Amino acid sequence: MWIGIDDTDSPAGMCTTYIGAVLVRRLAQAGMRILDTRLVRLNPNVIHKTRGNAAVSIEVAGDIEAAFALASACVEELAAFDAAATNPGVVVSRARPPPDFYHAALKGFCTVDEAVEVLESVGARYRGYKNRRGLIGATAAIASDFSDKTYELLAYRKRESWGTPRQVDAGSLFYAEEMTYPHTWDTVDRENGVVVCVPHTPDPVLFGIRGESPAWVRKAGSYVDSEEPACEQVYITNQGTDAHLVPGMVGALREGRSYLVRGTVAGSPTTGAGGHVSFALADDGEEVRCMAYEPTKGFRDAIRALIPGDVVVATGSYKGGSLNLEKLGVVSLADAVRIRPPVCPTCGRRMTSAGREKGYKCRVCGGRSREPEVERRERLLRPGWYEVPPTARRHLARPLVRGIPAWEEAMLRPDRGCARDPYR
Repeated sequence: MWIGIDDTDSPAGMCTTYIGAVLVRRLAQAGMRILDTRLVRLNPNVIHKTRGNAAVSIEVAGDIEAAFALASACVEELAAFDAAATNPGVVVSRARPPPDFYHAALKGFCTVDEAVEVLESVGARYRGYKNRRGLIGATAAIASDFSDKTYELLAYRKRESWGTPRQVDAGSLFYAEEMTYPHTWDTVDRENGVVVCVPHTPDPVLFGIRGESPAWVRKAGSYVDSEEPACEQVYITNQGTDAHLVPGMVGALREGRSYLVRGTVAGSPTTGAGGHVSFALADDGEEVRCMAYEPTKGFRDAIRALIPGDVVVATGSYKGGSLNLEKLGVVSLADAVRIRPPVCPTCGRRMTSAGREKGYKCRVCGGRSREPEVERRERLLRPGWYEVPPTARRHLARPLVRGIPAWEEAMLRPDRGCARDPYR
């Protein structure tokens, strides 16, 4: 059977993955066999989410009524019911729901009624608390279908330590990254000298290591010097896969979805208040504003280096009329030129304009020229992909160390045409 849990945490504490880890142990103690544990990230733009919009799915062999009772009891004991926005959901099903519901919750929006309809269609047991919104993520979790997957080792704190400063040696995390990268990633941000894998919220998570296999995340975890964890759990995840992205077209983007869009830079990037950098991306007479916010740090240098005429592929979430950048692919670069009056060949002085459409005239000797001096400047930017640093990366965004999926790489072909035909 498949067990799904969602919406049990709050900004003030708790974590759905922790409840999943506790439930895994209680199911095993009850004699059930654990087959699969998943951490399923859903649409990062959902306004009702608490933090990372993560649901948990557990595949287990055993008695369905006993499993449902254990899952419900676990949620009722541990979920943050006092938080107004926390509305847990628990589902248990012998049949896996169609993956269409997972993809809808991952890339768009679903309703509680739609989740209930799916659950009823497969004969699932389910229980929603308060306004029952957690049934959406719980249903999507057990319906999840990963075409690409990664792993995360999550270490959890002992209950008496919750809410106190975490004791994790930063040097050991940098060492863990050094010893296991590129098989693990986003443990630290080496460029900015920042620890990434240790949360700052008052929840049970001690640290989390992301990587390509259970063996690699466990190896990285073995290097970490920290307070003694209460337990550890390795989850299969859709994190770092770009599963949330869909091909999009400038002028046809929908609020709260995440896209991969190709177009031409329509104006010079500008730096606004707070250090946020923006530019206009154009295609077929339509424009969209692309934003690189201050937390993306050095990524903004690549954005600032763009000039009008560059052809790029932008990925990110469309919110409030802006595409908030997660990665940028440079397809082709426009020529950077500086046009000036020419130097007089007779006296060596620079000419000045002789008037509109009259060319140039030397004010010293009277010499004339029709052609300006065109200076081509070297571009420091190069075709290829640029990404935000680990400190600013969203859970679902695929880091470049994992490579670029073929369908995304195809968007960088100079001969492929505009983004209006994403599958050509």
